[in-house]
Amino acid sequence: MNGISFKNPEFFYLLLLLVPMIVWYIWQRKRLGASIQFSSTMGFSRVPKTWKHYFRHSVFVFQMLSLSMLVVAFARPQSSNSYSNVTTKGIDIVIALDISSSMLAMDFRPNRIEAAKDVAIQFISGRTNDRIGLVVFAGESFTQCPLTTDRATVINLFKGLESGMIEDGTAIGNGLATAVSRLKESNAISKVVILLTDGENNRGEIAPVTAAELAKTFGIRVYTVGVGTIGMAPYPLQTPFGVQVRDVEVHIDEVTLQKIASTTDGKYFRATNNNKLTEIYKEIDKLEKSKIDVKEFSKKQEEYLKFALAGALLLIIGMILKITVFRNIP
Repeated sequence: MNGISFKNPEFFYLLLLLVPMIVWYIWQRKRLGASIQFSSTMGFSRVPKTWKHYFRHSVFVFQMLSLSMLVVAFARPQSSNSYSNVTTKGIDIVIALDISSSMLAMDFRPNRIEAAKDVAIQFISGRTNDRIGLVVFAGESFTQCPLTTDRATVINLFKGLESGMIEDGTAIGNGLATAVSRLKESNAISKVVILLTDGENNRGEIAPVTAAELAKTFGIRVYTVGVGTIGMAPYPLQTPFGVQVRDVEVHIDEVTLQKIASTTDGKYFRATNNNKLTEIYKEIDKLEKSKIDVKEFSKKQEEYLKFALAGALLLIIGMILKITVFRNIP
């Protein structure tokens, strides 16, 4: 605990009430005192003073201290650690994931989108000092999670991703542009987008190469991953007889993905199965490290109870002294 702050400091104005109480107490003591006229007080000077004489005001002192403690309790004292900036080593990474219907193809176990999610979660779990963000795209794109060091939050959002959450299609350019917008204000030395898709750009207002040029302008490196086997892949199709698994041809625009990677000084990967996808993430995991600042916020803890108890204890002590030890002293 580095210090005490008060939630309601305005209650300290109540301490001003102690001044008239003290004045009233002094006035009362003088008014109640009896006087007798003597020609000389020399005879009384030899009378010894007991300890009660010296402590006769202790009851009033305990009462004042009790009220002071209660006022402090009303002001809501709170202990907290100082806010601090902690510099850690890491990079800013945004994962842009294709969640179009084609990601339901079953050439990965159990399908492409679930395999991509599982491997991405393993990757995030190992990047303890990095800020991670998540962008999803299909026919359009949006930010699912902004850059954060809270890995648990990112992982939970990944687990909740499903195909069909947004309009179908493959807007690679829009997905990349959205990821760039999350990174362009970053001060990290290394800014990376990992873009995973299994198709060809067929939707969106921004061309993939244009988005790549935008990423290059902001110093963002893009690693592109084409997800899908070579040739044909089993895909669950809705038919009049229910869902049936049929082989469909895999179409991945590798030329465009390679162009995006080369433009941004990144690298293109082709993942044909779960193991290959895992290996790709391991290679990306070896990226250079840079320094980022993480803001640490302290948690405030209420401290009023100890002051309230102290006030109550002092009040009880004062009452006990008044009805016992000092009961015959006005």
